Amino acid sequence: MMASGGLDIGSTGCKVTVYDEKGRYLYRTYREYPVSRNVGEHEVRAEDIWQGVCEVLKDAGARYPGLRAVGVTSFGESCVLLDREDRPIRPVMLYTDPRGSEECRELTKRLGKAYLEQITGVAPHSMYSMPKLMWIRKHCPEDYARAERILMMEDYILYLLTGQAVIDYSLAARSMAFDIRKLCWSREIFEAAGMDPGLFSEPVPGGSGPYRIRAGIAGDLGLSPELLLVPAGHDQVAAAVGSGVFQAGQAVDGAGTVECITPVFSGIPQDQRIYDGGYAIVPYVTPGDYVTYAFSFTGGALVSWFIQNCAKAEKALAAEQQKSVYEILEEGMKEEPTGILVLPHFAGAATPYMDEGAKGAVVGLTVCHSVKDLYRAMMEGVVYEMMLNMEYLNGAGIRPEKLHAAGGGAASRVWMQMKADMLGLPIVSLGNTEAGAAGCAMTAGVAAGLFQDLNEAAAALIREKETYLPRPALHEAYQAHYERYRKLYEAVRPLM
Repeated sequence: MMASGGLDIGSTGCKVTVYDEKGRYLYRTYREYPVSRNVGEHEVRAEDIWQGVCEVLKDAGARYPGLRAVGVTSFGESCVLLDREDRPIRPVMLYTDPRGSEECRELTKRLGKAYLEQITGVAPHSMYSMPKLMWIRKHCPEDYARAERILMMEDYILYLLTGQAVIDYSLAARSMAFDIRKLCWSREIFEAAGMDPGLFSEPVPGGSGPYRIRAGIAGDLGLSPELLLVPAGHDQVAAAVGSGVFQAGQAVDGAGTVECITPVFSGIPQDQRIYDGGYAIVPYVTPGDYVTYAFSFTGGALVSWFIQNCAKAEKALAAEQQKSVYEILEEGMKEEPTGILVLPHFAGAATPYMDEGAKGAVVGLTVCHSVKDLYRAMMEGVVYEMMLNMEYLNGAGIRPEKLHAAGGGAASRVWMQMKADMLGLPIVSLGNTEAGAAGCAMTAGVAAGLFQDLNEAAAALIREKETYLPRPALHEAYQAHYERYRKLYEAVRPLM
């Protein structure tokens, strides 16, 4: 039996998910690694990521010796510096690490905000790779001087596994130094930043290769020496592929810990609201197409926080009745708007505000409201934030006509119907919590010849579970409350 897999490298853990040649799910294995978050420093060790990757690949290969190809996706921005023996020189700075703010301002002053936006497709921000690397060069010059290679996580793992230093366009775009039109590193930005582009991997389209695993590594991990590896891109791009979103007018709703809508569109929008709202323009797997990320830091995380802290009686009842707490909370729930407004900025505000200092708020509670009402209001708050994002994107000419929903939240029929009603869009639930892994396996399967193209791979791996259609009366009812919600951030932010 032949199989393909997806290697998903996150900031706190990595996993491999395996599918057979007919696209049927077989197995998932996961390893966590430690992350250090101190005041002023948020770091992870590249060695720990590599060890975790080796463990999950070894586990998957032992169970499925027919594993033929693996697609690799990873979180973005973070870079590892390697010395001449390919050993990491220093810990990896995560995107949340506050260092690099001054350097970002310096680079912006040298080149201009508008120039950086037009070349890279992102508004200047310290979370991206280039300001972080400028900080290292300035404050740790000996470390920078020892660097023979500078890699992000996808190409770091691909390089160690295959010996090929290649990076997918979508991940390279998280550097704030990649030209999204010419699809190459921007020499002007590297020169202004004082960086050597020769230290970086070669940018290639997602799905390039495939690249054969090194014989020595295959032997050490018990993998086939014929195993092929493929760059599948930034994690959100892999999730879009794994949701079957390939054309302009389509979008994926990643209903996970973070709520993220990723629409596909043709060409590069010129509307300044894109950059002012913190929306990145990212090259996609289909030539000439791009995606952007409209996201809230708290999607499923907000619902989980509420259940953990405010629904303890319901959790106990669920255990007693052998049901999920979600079933208990959603049984008999009224479908109309609660009238409660929840500002979901419990971990700061993402697009369109990009305000790390923002705080959450709950407005409109009365003694008549119940725990179920507040639970529903938490879900509503996440969707109101997405309505705001969609308003920004629609104004810039990005207008998805349908959403494909993946992630844990897609299992909630209540939340899916609520999203359809509030957003006024059909939502197709895929019932797939592993869209990123599926996207990697699809990309790898195509590169290895298991599938003719991504459409054939999608037909094999993606299952449409249910379609939720918007109900006009409820959409109109929610619009009235949305007009109130649009004013909430500006009203609350000065008080925080």
